Amino acid sequence: MKTINFRLVVVALIMVSITSLSCSSDDDNNQEQPDQQVINQIENNLINGSWRITKFIDSDEDETQHFTGFNFIFGTDGLLTAGNGSNTYEGSWSITDSDNSDDDNSTDDLDFNIEFNLSNDFEDLNDDWDIITQSSTKIELIDISGGNGGTDYLTFEKN
Repeated sequence: MKTINFRLVVVALIMVSITSLSCSSDDDNNQEQPDQQVINQIENNLINGSWRITKFIDSDEDETQHFTGFNFIFGTDGLLTAGNGSNTYEGSWSITDSDNSDDDNSTDDLDFNIEFNLSNDFEDLNDDWDIITQSSTKIELIDISGGNGGTDYLTFEKN
């Protein structure tokens, strides 16, 4: 009788051990979270080729013409270069997750950050933009100002 009870206890312990090892809550830690997959996709799209601004609306004012002729290169190292053959400006870019929730696969919680340390039209691009849509040839951004409540739009399209 003691042998049967001992065997049952041993079998039960083995089953509990196997179950607890196979059902670990961190099983998915080796896989990328959905937001990181979207970030990687957008980054891969941007670093391949040059881009141009096809729309820049700053608080209801169309200022797209300030960037006509400029090609933008998004470097893998976060360097953002804008050049038109005569002038070249350098800044930085990044995409960050503005929300700690990894339960969706959208761009809702992503910030597209641009920073030019300049005092010309390029400083108007400096912001943590929200992504409206993105593809391998186009990315549409929006920023709603907290100060004056104005809405800015920025669109890059691949050359």
